[in-house]
Amino acid sequence: MFSNKYIFTYASVMVILVAAILSSASMLLKPYQEANVKAEKIQGILASANVTTDREHAANTYQQHIVEELAVDSEGNVVSRYRNDSLIEGDVRPFDIDIKEALMRNQAIKLGESAEAPLWPVFVLEKDDEKYYIVPVRGVGLWGPIWGNIAFESDFNTIAGATFDHKGETPGLGAEINTSWFEDEFKGKTIFDEQGKFVSVNVVKGGAGENAPHAVDAISGGTITSNGVKDMLLTGLDNYVPYIKKNNNNE
Repeated sequence: MFSNKYIFTYASVMVILVAAILSSASMLLKPYQEANVKAEKIQGILASANVTTDREHAANTYQQHIVEELAVDSEGNVVSRYRNDSLIEGDVRPFDIDIKEALMRNQAIKLGESAEAPLWPVFVLEKDDEKYYIVPVRGVGLWGPIWGNIAFESDFNTIAGATFDHKGETPGLGAEINTSWFEDEFKGKTIFDEQGKFVSVNVVKGGAGENAPHAVDAISGGTITSNGVKDMLLTGLDNYVPYIKKNNNNE
C-alpha cells in the first residue's frame, strides 16, 4: 500500500508533467492558429469584393489583388501606407490594426478619457482594371461580437459587396448575416444621400423596398442581430467619413 507521501509526490509530478505537455502543445500549435486567423481575415477582406480563395492560397491571392493598405486617422489623414510588402509611410502596417481595440480607444476619447488615437485600415483592391476600397467593421449581435468588411466602388459611396460573420448568433436567425442572400442585399446601396450627407445603410424590419438606396431588409426573426448590423455600419463607417470626404466630393 502506498504511503500518503508517495501518492502526493506522484500526483504532483503528474500535474507538472501534464501541464508541461499542454504548454508545449499550445506553443507548437500557436503559429498554426495564428496562420488560420490571418487566412480567415484575408478571405473576408477579399470576399467582400467577390474574390474567393481557400486558406491555402489566401496569402498569394491577397498579394495579387491588394495593391495597397492604408491607415487613416479620425481626421481623414493617411498616416501609414503599405505597398509591395513594404511599409513606405508611417510605422504601423494597416493589416495589423485591431479594429476592436481601435473602437475601444475611440469610445474612450468620446467619453473624455485619455487614450491613444485610433487608426482605421483601408484595403485597396484591384480586379478587372477596377479599384475597390475595403474597410472592416465590428459590432455586437444578440449573443456576441459580429464583424464584416464593406467594399466600395471607386466613388467610395456605392457598395460593391459586403461580408459579415459572427461568433455565436442563432442558427437560422441572426446567423443568417453571413449568408449570400443577406450580404448580396448591400450591393449597389450608397452611404451618402443626394446632398452628400452620410446616412449609412439601414437594416429595416418588415422590408426596405427594392428601390431603397440606403436600406436593406432585416432578417426575419433576427431583429437584435439586424439592429447590431445597422449600428455596426453606422458607427463603423462614420469613422471613415473624414477620409472619404477628403478624397471624394460627395458634398
